[in-house]
Amino acid sequence: MLLNGKVAIVTGGTRGIGFEIVRKYLVNGAKVVLFGSRQETVDKALEKLKEENPQWEVSGMWPELTDALKVGEAVREVKDKYGKIDILVNNAGISQSTPLYDYTTEEFDKIISLNVCALFYAILPAAKIMKEQGGGCIINTSSMVSFTGQSSGVGYPVSKFAVNGMTVSLARELGKDQIRVNAVAPGVTRTDMVAALPRQTVDAISAKIPMGRPGEPEEVADAFLYLASDMARYVTGEILSVDGACRV
Repeated sequence: MLLNGKVAIVTGGTRGIGFEIVRKYLVNGAKVVLFGSRQETVDKALEKLKEENPQWEVSGMWPELTDALKVGEAVREVKDKYGKIDILVNNAGISQSTPLYDYTTEEFDKIISLNVCALFYAILPAAKIMKEQGGGCIINTSSMVSFTGQSSGVGYPVSKFAVNGMTVSLARELGKDQIRVNAVAPGVTRTDMVAALPRQTVDAISAKIPMGRPGEPEEVADAFLYLASDMARYVTGEILSVDGACRV
């Protein structure tokens, strides 16, 4: 078990890639607290996990991730319960493809708030705890568009460029505290977020994937498992692409 005895927080852990990360961590011996947007979705995810294995130590919370005070309280509650936090996965986020001329400032602010600010709000209290305990691991969810941009919906790639910048900068700053900071940049993956994109957009991108198919959530989750494990104990400041060599 690669994460035996580790304590992990996974935001956006109720579905898609986040749910598979939670499941992968539990299979490998971690204790996991998943954060979701609503109690109903959290309860549904926990029920599904407990049905698979009643012995897994998993619980859930639903703090408002764009509220720094509430996120800080939730992170500290996890520490109070388990005595430590070894892994923080910032996976929650939203995507959109609104053309620039149809954009509103409110829409742009919303995507930056959840995809960028919420990461900082979780990282700050978690990093303080990790420093006190002698180290830890932070993994952020980026995207292939953080390298390439996209043809519509500028807020999404802007937010993921920011995630990469935050990841690399904090890796350099927190290395002295034995806190590793990395990101995973998925490509086209079979998730609800991708399903919400226009079909022509998904088809156009998928047609350019050299491996000939979209990725599966569990394949992306494997990258999060590797980066959280001791196999990656000297890996920090990396943006790990999991996209089937798709560069569009």
